Amino acid sequence: MLFRRLIACALAAALFVTVSNPVAACPYCGGPQKTLSEEFAGADVVALVQWKAGRAPTGMLGSTTFSVVEIARGPKDALKKDEQIKITKYQTGKKGDLFLLFGTQGKEIEWNSPLEVSETTYQYIVQAPSLKAPTPKRLEYFVKFLESSDQLVSNDAFGEFANAPYEDIVKIKRKLDRVKIGRWLANPDTLPNRLALYGLLLGLCGNEEDSRMMLAKINQPAAGFPLGLDGLISGYLVLAGEKGLDAIDKSKLQNKQADFSEIYAAAQALRFMWTYGDGRVSQDRLRQSMRGLLDHPDLADLVIADLARWEDWSVLDRLMKAY
Repeated sequence: MLFRRLIACALAAALFVTVSNPVAACPYCGGPQKTLSEEFAGADVVALVQWKAGRAPTGMLGSTTFSVVEIARGPKDALKKDEQIKITKYQTGKKGDLFLLFGTQGKEIEWNSPLEVSETTYQYIVQAPSLKAPTPKRLEYFVKFLESSDQLVSNDAFGEFANAPYEDIVKIKRKLDRVKIGRWLANPDTLPNRLALYGLLLGLCGNEEDSRMMLAKINQPAAGFPLGLDGLISGYLVLAGEKGLDAIDKSKLQNKQADFSEIYAAAQALRFMWTYGDGRVSQDRLRQSMRGLLDHPDLADLVIADLARWEDWSVLDRLMKAY
């Protein structure tokens, strides 16, 4: 009995040393990113300008001259149309190229490095909802640009989702276009770091046909570390529920031929479902799949901490025997 109590205490202690705080942003989208909306809102003055001339550095910093097209943010009388701005930094370009200048107002405006933009990029930035708007309302705008042909726009829209809590992403599920997202997910040219997000989005809005497509993609052989697989499996489980977990058990969690990275991705999906699954898979069923990983020599120590956090004390005798 004393040894059982020691084991229980050790497992409970694992909660405090191995379990981090709940994720505040999209769980599978990478770290927080500074978006164009944040940069725009943080500037005192934002000017759309055209490249006029530049002097390459020759022992000095060089310089670039721009012509003001319009003031996008700040006092409209801060600068006049066609007024010239000269910065002490050389920026390559040709006459007519568009740039955004972000400035801090002091005695004079101090300009940051120019950002080259297209007319599409500029309209995307100035029409974006304010940072003060509710996050779901903002995401409704940015989801339309996730696969924009303008890469700066596409990457920034993805950054908005990377910064958004999953709970806010869920709130726009009725605004998602399942056909379009399914096409993005199935496209072999889709960037690997986007697959996790698109998997989550399709999990929120998809149907049975999408579920079959997602499982087929999950089971495709992958060369190297399968980027995005954790989010793809999570989205599949959100959509398919416990029936889907039976399929993941078979193809990943209980498959002795599966690569470690695939099993680890599936375990990550179990953790996601425990926190965000909203009952689509019961807690007892998630515990059952996680317990099966105790026999995996490279995952057992992590699984013990998960089972402790999930208060699955049914494995105590098994752990004592292993100890």
